[in-house]
Amino acid sequence: MAGIIIKSKIREIVKKLDSDGIINNVAEEVEEALEFKVEEIIGDGVKRAKANQRRTLLARDL
Repeated sequence: MAGIIIKSKIREIVKKLDSDGIINNVAEEVEEALEFKVEEIIGDGVKRAKANQRRTLLARDL
């Protein structure tokens, strides 16, 4: 199943943020946890947009 989160992009961000170069691997569970968090954030945003009687999800809903 293709998700929103892409493991190679996680690695790129980790490499960018880890200026010491200590972290060189990303566990599969990180991708799964991020996928869950993103779905949770989007779900909350959808609820907020609906509560405000909008059909468009906006950044401020997140």
